[in-house]
Amino acid sequence: MSQIALAPAAAPPSLPSAATPGGAGGSAGGTTFAVLLSLSFCHLLNDMIQSLVPALYPILKANYALDFGQIGLITLAFQFTASLLQPLVGLVTDRRPMPYSLPVGMASTLVGLLVLSQASSYPVILMAAALIGIGSSVFHPESSRVARLASGGRFGLAQSLFQVGGNFGQAIGPLLAAFVVAPRGQGSIAWFSAAALLGMVVLFRVGGWYARNRHAALPRGRRAGSGSAAALPRKRVTLAIAVLVMLLFSKNVYTASLSSYYTFYLINRFELSVQSAQVLLFVYLGAVVLGGLAGGAVGDRIGRLPVIWFSILGALPFTLALPYVGLVPTVALTIVIGLIMSSSFSAILVYAQELLPGKVGLVAGLFFGLSFGLGGLGAAALGELADSIGIDAVYRLCSFLPFLGLLTALLPNVEGRAAPAWVARFRRG
Repeated sequence: MSQIALAPAAAPPSLPSAATPGGAGGSAGGTTFAVLLSLSFCHLLNDMIQSLVPALYPILKANYALDFGQIGLITLAFQFTASLLQPLVGLVTDRRPMPYSLPVGMASTLVGLLVLSQASSYPVILMAAALIGIGSSVFHPESSRVARLASGGRFGLAQSLFQVGGNFGQAIGPLLAAFVVAPRGQGSIAWFSAAALLGMVVLFRVGGWYARNRHAALPRGRRAGSGSAAALPRKRVTLAIAVLVMLLFSKNVYTASLSSYYTFYLINRFELSVQSAQVLLFVYLGAVVLGGLAGGAVGDRIGRLPVIWFSILGALPFTLALPYVGLVPTVALTIVIGLIMSSSFSAILVYAQELLPGKVGLVAGLFFGLSFGLGGLGAAALGELADSIGIDAVYRLCSFLPFLGLLTALLPNVEGRAAPAWVARFRRG
């Protein structure tokens, strides 16, 4: 396992020492790729560790005789701490940036891992999960700010590169749980502390680059906050943020049904083994990686709104079909759903940052926090529902959530791109 966790350590990204975000040594067209890749790598480590928690659910359920409601509360514990603290961290660091807070956040994750590996009771498991959530609450807002600083104005691409590391980390977590932790037991979770320690080292170097470059201006003409966004009245901006929250609710509650309960669904409906179910969870999460990478880059080219439309509403036919098909179509449909739904987050985040110029940390903290919080609340609620009506019925109910993608029609066009004719007709009623 240690070889898996430490493989990237041989050649960590070399950070440029130029005085501007587009300095030599890792820059292409003003985008500092060495910094972005370092952040993406640490996002991989952070989210790989996070993904161990839901990937361990079948093991913890058997070891501690937990019901689905208690499983949902574990998810709620580590996602609620992230949800509660991330906007606060973003608000504070907007006013007073803290470059070296990044390795401190990873240290909390490290402690959470060690506690989880030695947990002997359900309350201790909850405490360990909360510590891992605190680590994420510090990591995401500042990392997103650094990614935007290093973007050279290519905000969607930068956020996608940052996000794809996290998505890949979420994808490999179930495999590591299936082939490392499952055969060796709960104590082997401590081995992953080496990954957290490596992340602290890389983030310390990123913090140094950030401290040197945080006052550098973005390229002229590509600064945060477009003129149309700045001209919007406060009520319109508030409505737009509320719509984005509802879209995140649709996306994250549905994806929580897959990330937290997909293995149970496969085991219950198709009688798969735990390891086989974990492999298929990895396949789904791999699709999430690819979709997340594409979403930001496409948004830079065609605009955020078309990506948001497609990524929520476009998944609807596939989510509606999923509860009624066999094993092979189930795997195929979850791949398509993962590709489509994961393309939205970078577009939503960058769109929100355009709505609220100058509040990069607050927006990142709010939306990363909402993602964790909505996913945690959704997992807890779906767990209780699964205990009452069964896991198959839960998937039938969740299949309708992408209908909320129609709310995208209420979002203002802050990028100056022409809206499709059918969208204009929908807005007029």
